[in-house]
Amino acid sequence: MRRHARDGRYGSMTAVPTVSRWWNSRTAPQRIDLYTRWSFYVFLAGLPVLALAVIGAAVEGGAPTAGSWLFLAGSVATAAVAVQLTRRGLAAHLAARPLPGRLTVLAFCTAGATAAGGVWAFAGSGASVAVPWSVSLPLGAVLLACSTVWSTRQLIAPAVGVGALSGLATSFTGVHPAAAVVQGVVMVAAVLFVVLAFRFTVWVLDVVLEMDRTRGVQLQLAVAEERLRFARDLHDVMGRNLSVIAVKSQLAGELVRRSRPGVADEVADISRIAEESLKEVREVVRGYRTTDLAGELAGARSVLRAAGVACTVQGEGAAAGLPEPAQVALAWVVREAVTNVLRHSAAADCGITLVRTDEEVELTVSNDGVTGAPGAGNGLTGLRERLAGAGGSLHAARDGDRFTLTATLPAGGAT
Repeated sequence: MRRHARDGRYGSMTAVPTVSRWWNSRTAPQRIDLYTRWSFYVFLAGLPVLALAVIGAAVEGGAPTAGSWLFLAGSVATAAVAVQLTRRGLAAHLAARPLPGRLTVLAFCTAGATAAGGVWAFAGSGASVAVPWSVSLPLGAVLLACSTVWSTRQLIAPAVGVGALSGLATSFTGVHPAAAVVQGVVMVAAVLFVVLAFRFTVWVLDVVLEMDRTRGVQLQLAVAEERLRFARDLHDVMGRNLSVIAVKSQLAGELVRRSRPGVADEVADISRIAEESLKEVREVVRGYRTTDLAGELAGARSVLRAAGVACTVQGEGAAAGLPEPAQVALAWVVREAVTNVLRHSAAADCGITLVRTDEEVELTVSNDGVTGAPGAGNGLTGLRERLAGAGGSLHAARDGDRFTLTATLPAGGAT
């Protein structure tokens, strides 16, 4: 018994991290989409509960009538149709399509029948408060579902119409006309407030999705800029050398035709230039042509800022005194870290810090916006092996949505 109780207790505790990991694995647009969607669903699912409150106010401690039960059943049906209309409406909104016509008509017909049933059930009971709510709740619920697609301007007129119907239905209970008008105005304000509040959440979802699309475009521009830089470097390297090879080849050809001396020297120069060109092309491809650590830090700042990520670099001056092996190893760390920031996070801020002491050199790259569970990819594994060969180490840690990568090299190898 104890073991079963303990297992049950720990089993319930493990559910919390699981839900947390599930939520953290979603991107910001996915989280906003879930929040918006379930805000609609939960509110609409509460329509029968509100209908029960209206019935309770109408019967005032007495037994509910048959009309009251019909109103409750109609509220359940209206909630079900409204939830379906909301689901279809959100999908139509993301695809820039209108609401499904038949489902919208069905929803308003169901809500209208429920409202009529509520007026029939409560108008003769003397419950003047229950009547306007019996009209506003079902019709307002359908209008709430329509707010997924309809604009604010399109929602105002129907909301005023719902309030007017509520005031008209209130007049059937025998209250003073002024009281009916006031009740109608109150219903207009209540329906407009709720509907426009949910319309605002849809607008927020649009803004987040647009920002996500903009970020994707910025990343593509950053990649395009890097490709242009690579093409420019390749052109600078190969253009000059190939021109020299072409000129020397022509010269060697003329010397051969005229039987002049010096052909062997020209051919040797052509071979030497070709070998140098091959070496330079390899250096460009590998990124070693400008891969001193200071240049890599400057490039990281440029690429991240082009992608919309605020980047700060501290201790950049310490890179100048490092030997080439240390600079190459740390430059690879910077390059891999920046790649991970762009590909595996929705970062808005990234900090790069280089610290050199008498004992070691430490490079830290920290960014926010981490989504999903961190994994040991091939890039980090390769960095660990590269740093281990130089006597250094690599440490990766995550704190909430912030990821920190720390590379350490002994000062003896950096002097």
